[in-house]
Amino acid sequence: MMDQNHTEELQEQEVENTASEETISEEETQEELSFEETLQQEKKALENQVGELKDKYLRLHAEFDNFRKRTMKEQLELRKVAARDTMSALLPVLDDFDRAKKNAEQQEDESFHTGVGLVIKKLYSILEQKGLTTMSTEAGIDFDPELHEAVTEIPVPDMTGKIVDTVESGYYLNEKIIRHAKVVVGK
Repeated sequence: MMDQNHTEELQEQEVENTASEETISEEETQEELSFEETLQQEKKALENQVGELKDKYLRLHAEFDNFRKRTMKEQLELRKVAARDTMSALLPVLDDFDRAKKNAEQQEDESFHTGVGLVIKKLYSILEQKGLTTMSTEAGIDFDPELHEAVTEIPVPDMTGKIVDTVESGYYLNEKIIRHAKVVVGK
């Protein structure tokens, strides 16, 4: 009987050991599941953080690119208009050259006339390379108050509202008016 008691005790211990092993393995499984869930949550949090950082990076990159383009555009505009003061200061000299050319045409000395013409041509060529262009003010075209400044009006048949003569030429610098043409208009 003792052996039977002993065997029963051993069987009970084995059942308890098995139950405790099952409890331990359930706890380990729950810990593993809990650990995996924690890892998944951390992974999602890190993915979200990476996504936010990518978004911030892209926005910052786009903002910098826009800044760079805007700065380049402003510098280009500044370069175009920077010469405006210099060109405006040269306009009276151009007027004087035009008058000298007209006077040289009236002179009998052909070499003087040719020399003045070459100097004027070269000067206008250089200024055109820098963006200066002369405004069209031929006699007979319509008067445009946005481009022309009427100095006086004279009665001329068939020329009402048209330019009769140009007193001072008008000029554009890179397609912007730097001086309006002063003209005589027919009425």
